[in-house]
Amino acid sequence: MTRCYLLFGSNQGDKEALLEQACLHINNRCGMLVERSSAYCSEPWGFEAEEWFLNELLVVETELDPDALMDELMDIEKALGRIRPSGNEGYHSRTVDLDILYYGNQRIHTEKVTAPHPRLHLRRFALIPLCEVIPDFLHPVFHMSQEELLAHCPDSSIVKPFHHEL
Repeated sequence: MTRCYLLFGSNQGDKEALLEQACLHINNRCGMLVERSSAYCSEPWGFEAEEWFLNELLVVETELDPDALMDELMDIEKALGRIRPSGNEGYHSRTVDLDILYYGNQRIHTEKVTAPHPRLHLRRFALIPLCEVIPDFLHPVFHMSQEELLAHCPDSSIVKPFHHEL
């Protein structure tokens, strides 16, 4: 079993319901969901959009290899309404985005997966939930803790705790 750290993000539709559905799918198809961070609201990164994102770190124990895990995550995204534009059109709004941030402490580079995620150290919306759950975990490439990565992160975008509506 490998402990993987996944980032959920959504800025379209019923974001809270999509998160819960994603968690159920992940638990049923990818492995056991063992921990979740708090939810965070973050402004879009890399593109303009009216709706902010709901982000949460999901910790999963899996027997799947990295490519198989990515295949399952992409199938879950599709099942939850994600439509990927053809070609490489940059960032855009989406119902759900599931990214592998870390696959254990391994360095992975396949056609489908690069882990650690190649831009996580540049994104506050990824680092803040990582700091909540695994603040001292060392990045296997940079050999810095999540807290150190956050302290050196050039991103100044707003990331704040998400408060569930009653």
